[in-house]
Amino acid sequence: MPATPSHQPATPSPGLRGSVAALLALRERVEQGTDERATAAQRAKGKLTARERIGLLLDEGSFQEAEPLRRHRATGFGLEDRRPYTDGVITGWGTVHGRTVFVYAHDFRIFGGALGEAHAEKIHRIMDRAMSAGAPLVSLNDGAGARIQEGVTALAGYGGIFTRNTRASGVIPQISVMLGPCAGGAAYSPALTDFVFMVRETSQMFITGPDVVHAVTGERVSIGGLGGADVHAEVSGVAHFAYDDEETCLEEVRYLLSLLPQNNRETAPAVPPDDPVDRRCEALLDLVPADGNRPYDMRRVIEEIADDGELLEVHERWAANVICALARLGGQVVGVVANQPLVQAGVLDIDASEKAARFVQMCDAFNIPLVTLVDVPGFLPGVGQEHNGIIRRGAKLLYAYCNATVPRISVIVRKAYGGAYIVMDSRSVGADLSYAWPSNEIAVMGAEGAANVIFRRRIQAADDPDAMRRRLVKEYKAELMHPYYAAERGLLDDVIDPADTRRVLVESLRMLRTKHADLAARKHGNPPQ
Repeated sequence: MPATPSHQPATPSPGLRGSVAALLALRERVEQGTDERATAAQRAKGKLTARERIGLLLDEGSFQEAEPLRRHRATGFGLEDRRPYTDGVITGWGTVHGRTVFVYAHDFRIFGGALGEAHAEKIHRIMDRAMSAGAPLVSLNDGAGARIQEGVTALAGYGGIFTRNTRASGVIPQISVMLGPCAGGAAYSPALTDFVFMVRETSQMFITGPDVVHAVTGERVSIGGLGGADVHAEVSGVAHFAYDDEETCLEEVRYLLSLLPQNNRETAPAVPPDDPVDRRCEALLDLVPADGNRPYDMRRVIEEIADDGELLEVHERWAANVICALARLGGQVVGVVANQPLVQAGVLDIDASEKAARFVQMCDAFNIPLVTLVDVPGFLPGVGQEHNGIIRRGAKLLYAYCNATVPRISVIVRKAYGGAYIVMDSRSVGADLSYAWPSNEIAVMGAEGAANVIFRRRIQAADDPDAMRRRLVKEYKAELMHPYYAAERGLLDDVIDPADTRRVLVESLRMLRTKHADLAARKHGNPPQ
């Protein structure tokens, strides 16, 4: 019998066709995940399934699942009779806006999304792959913690996750999306990542639950009141973003990813700007009052300067006296740090310092230039601030700026007093360029306070102390607080027309794009804690 010519394919055996059919049937069962009752219970809570969430996060049709056929090998407590595929976590990769992103998603329908040995190993592998590929990692969290039936083996799985979170920190972007409960030690993995998203009503994070809190302290609190989205977005600062529904939340995760680089060796993706780079911002001339005591919304200043008025504010509702946002200028992603005069006059306090410090460190880790808009009256005085560590915690922001090697530009919008002026990326701590508007006041303190200290005896001895105080305040302002005092002494690069702020920033960023800075060799710094 003549041999089959090499250019003609051999006829597949019926056995192989049958094996493929069996494989497809198995994959269909795996994707279905569990019985309909579990799915119905998930939907009754207002929650999507893990695969639906992945579908919303990633570009359509791009998801490639890893280890879908993995099952646990634990025995005891009836586990040997329950060995579902995936073991309660779906892992893999796909694309977001065409760029690779790795993901893992707890499937609450299987073991309540609880972590066991096989479950943890799947997460470890996808984290390792994300690091090797140099691509962001997104975790979709909806799990009941460690799988109690597997004992200490499950706890060891968390250790592997925490170690990988730490090693990946500052190397690839890590985003945690909280879509259900997260209690006990499990909460530390999101806390180690760069950004935490939460959904109101359905997601919670806490170390000890309401029952334990009541047993130990006598306090009664609901789950939401203890660790809900609004609590962590407004009070604790654990959550960077909070949304009303999963669809909006996941869409915002996609938007955030579009503003971040793939890893610390790349820059964030630039886009050709539709907004003219030389657009004059005339609205700024009326937006910011000349009177340093009058409030205004710094967010509107950022919107006026940024491409198309778009920005993504991080920690919007926590420590609102400072704004931290990602935006584009001339198509290039920048991190904006700005005092907010609408809240506590834009003063720096403990929470604002920690919020801004973490944001500055994130931008520096991922090669995102920093633009700092300054209108700060100082640090918040008070016994509570001092006793709770404003010195060491305020120093975190100073350390973050001093340690940052990305392009850094500061603009003094109105006033900058005392130590807060230095901390808000002044020239003296390494800002590459420092500009000011012609209404700026840079001084050790406000004129009234300075006059009371310097001229205290003259004021007390005057026939009319109030009149004398007003005259000396005016003299102090004219001598030391006029807009050009700092420029004359080389502490500013230029005093600019506010309407030119956008153009000046874009041109300055273009010049600094190739900036290179070397730090002294060291294992790591020891920042204030």
